[in-house]
Amino acid sequence: MDMRMRKREKEKKINGKKIGKRIAAAALGGVMVLSLAACGDSGKEDVIRVGSKDFTEGLIVAEIYALALEDAGYEVDRVFNIAGSVVHTSLINDEIDLYPEYTGTGLLSVLGMDMITDPQEVYDTVKEEYEKQFQLTWLDYSKASDGQGLAVRTEVAEELGIRTISDLQKHASELRFASQGEFDEREDGLPGLEKVYGAFDWQSSKVYDSGLKYEVLKNDEADVTPVYTTDGPLAQTELYTLLEDDRHAWPPYNLAPVVRDEVLEAHPDVADVLNEVSAALDTETVTQLNAKVDVEKEEYEDVAEAFFEENLSGE
Repeated sequence: MDMRMRKREKEKKINGKKIGKRIAAAALGGVMVLSLAACGDSGKEDVIRVGSKDFTEGLIVAEIYALALEDAGYEVDRVFNIAGSVVHTSLINDEIDLYPEYTGTGLLSVLGMDMITDPQEVYDTVKEEYEKQFQLTWLDYSKASDGQGLAVRTEVAEELGIRTISDLQKHASELRFASQGEFDEREDGLPGLEKVYGAFDWQSSKVYDSGLKYEVLKNDEADVTPVYTTDGPLAQTELYTLLEDDRHAWPPYNLAPVVRDEVLEAHPDVADVLNEVSAALDTETVTQLNAKVDVEKEEYEDVAEAFFEENLSGE
């Protein structure tokens, strides 16, 4: 849905009375004069349409963007909960002005390019190609990366000294693997992992629904499971240990704002506002924010506002 569609006033026929038309024209003219005068007083009357994908992290980060822009004097239209499959299309179709995206998603899903594992190289590539192909700008990327990962029950990790995926591979025969099925087949899943680390000869491997993976580990039904690196439950480090991808088998998925060039041309300070947000985010911080919503059941708006007030508000 195009959120910039303006309501069109229907012309009213007033029984052919010319005086009625003159009154309507005069009133409309007055409104236009006032609107133009208002635009002359401030350069920030344009509404900035902030989009988000339809999951917790996207909502939290987009809300932080919105709060930062409002704090800078902009009016913001929140266009949230857009399906990940169409959010890029919404941006290039001028239905939103910006949204938080992941460098790895831009590289692999949007551009369809080969995998790169160096974070700066991935960023430089998507920044150049988005500008060239779509007239979109990637602003500064944050240290927060929501990529593929593996988590182990903390009790097991401590007992066996497992901190990295290399450590995990050496102990695979002692561990029960909770798969989500497709992970065993995807190029960026187990097959890609084994190309870098060698075979993982699990003690056992069983497929579980993705939504149950943390409960499965918590209930001691398995020891290892695929995760995303900013999943909220990972904040419970006494239960789950996120392993380091020490050989960089997986691409980075660093968070960054993607913005229409036209918006930045009209409002260059938007870049400074959003870059400040990115500088305040890292993987641990975003994981904690996700946990407040997904584990502690707080509202994402409240979580975003508390983070903004504590870390970014100019007041």
